[in-house]
Amino acid sequence: MATETLTLGKALNTGLRRALENDPKVVIMGEDVGKLGGVFRITDGLQKDFGDQRVIDTPLAESGIIGTAVGLAIRGYRPVCEIQFDGFVYPAYDQIVSQVAKMHYRSRGKLNIPMVIRIPFGGGIGAVEHHSESPEAYFAHTAGLKVVSCASPQDAYVMIQQAVASDDPIVFLEPKRRYWEKGQVDLDAPLSEAYPLHSARVVRAGSDVTLLAYGPMVRTCLDAATAAAEDGRELEVIDLRTLSPLDLGVVYESVRRTGRAVVVHEAPSNVGLGAEIAARITEECFYSLESPVLRVTGFDTPYPAARVEEEYLPDLDRVLDAVDRSFGW
Repeated sequence: MATETLTLGKALNTGLRRALENDPKVVIMGEDVGKLGGVFRITDGLQKDFGDQRVIDTPLAESGIIGTAVGLAIRGYRPVCEIQFDGFVYPAYDQIVSQVAKMHYRSRGKLNIPMVIRIPFGGGIGAVEHHSESPEAYFAHTAGLKVVSCASPQDAYVMIQQAVASDDPIVFLEPKRRYWEKGQVDLDAPLSEAYPLHSARVVRAGSDVTLLAYGPMVRTCLDAATAAAEDGRELEVIDLRTLSPLDLGVVYESVRRTGRAVVVHEAPSNVGLGAEIAARITEECFYSLESPVLRVTGFDTPYPAARVEEEYLPDLDRVLDAVDRSFGW
């Protein structure tokens, strides 16, 4: 078993390399993804090894990147598009919603759009305006798109390969503040035996409260669970991993045991993923709940300037405060 310690960013790079090796129809395209290797170096070295016909530096035109990828996907290629920063995706939003999401349905199943749209998302890196968005609810709300987010190097390595191999269009959200965090990655495990792409997973068992998160907030919830254990509370942490379709079976099973649930995400609370998850838990687990499902989120404001972003982002203290409030009912 070839297990290595990799950063999440390097795990993505290695997974993309495997995808390029395994299928000659896989192409990577985006702004500065080739010679530079991407602003976060996720595609570092890939153009050198696979050539500029498969790792393509595009013009600075997100709608052009996605529109071109739609044509490639229809012709049998598997394009992997990098949106350089989350806040740059909006010029491509029309293409994603009007074409990428609807082509399979519109063609009565005759056309597949096997493409991946990689989006570094979330805050916490001290970036300037338009570089720290959390647009996941826009895409999760759109029928025809699948939306996933990795939270660990192992998941990053496996999930990016699974997404590329899928025949469905997938928005692949990468927690940019976690790119440099390290973990063990099994490089030899067969993809056919990997944990399913569209499945949630318990990443820490507990009995008192269920914490639900995805992407960058999984680490925050794990840290909160460690801190709570010092006070004798056992928090169960679930990494949702897939935002559309949501996989809530493991969530319901957990909440029926703990009786309490807290949903954590960086995006604003208004009409966010937390609201949908809270509604579904209430519908399915009403008689098991000891308190309302609570949310810990970003605020309903535009993302703030970098110097005050830590006041905006959910942190360990805000998560633990929600846990305390759930015991107050």
